Amino acid sequence: MPKPITLAITGASGAPYALRLLEVLLNSDTPVYLLISSAARVVLATEQDWQLPANPQKASEMLCQHFGASHDQLNVFGKEDWFSPVASGSAAPKQMVVCPCSTGTLSAIACGASDNLIERAADVVLKERGQLILVPREMPLSSLHLENMLKLSQMGVTLMPASPGFYHQPKSIDDLVDFVVARILDHLGLEQSLMQRWGYDQR
Repeated sequence: MPKPITLAITGASGAPYALRLLEVLLNSDTPVYLLISSAARVVLATEQDWQLPANPQKASEMLCQHFGASHDQLNVFGKEDWFSPVASGSAAPKQMVVCPCSTGTLSAIACGASDNLIERAADVVLKERGQLILVPREMPLSSLHLENMLKLSQMGVTLMPASPGFYHQPKSIDDLVDFVVARILDHLGLEQSLMQRWGYDQR
């Protein structure tokens, strides 16, 4: 049985990355604890025309139906669900991805704010010496953004800006999305066939 992974979606642009990552995780039978900020729901509506309910149970039903996942595999938690597994080091998954990660969330994690469940879940992963991956999507980056990223990197956090490469000769937006998602999966230690690795098809 694969170990669960916490996936948080925040209000940065980049909803396609989040939905594709969620789809691939569920297709690999990986249990997912999903956290969605209020701003993320706005971005999902703007970028994907997804009207995701604020109620976690209704959101879970909608997502399970869309991705063909079971309710045992996908658990959606509200921003103040302090009794969820991700809120405690005794139960939280050891791996967490924030995709996309807003610079506001990045800043809150860097200073240990823990004002909502996403920030608390990230704080738990850090204190338990787990694997935390942040996927910021912002440009240009201010000195403050860079300082926060450096601080987090020095704590062992993996910063993976949503910066797709082009050496695989992408033909569509989906190809660019898959590039980023494939790299995230690589760092999670999960098998992926979304993108050919560098050098494997080079002659």
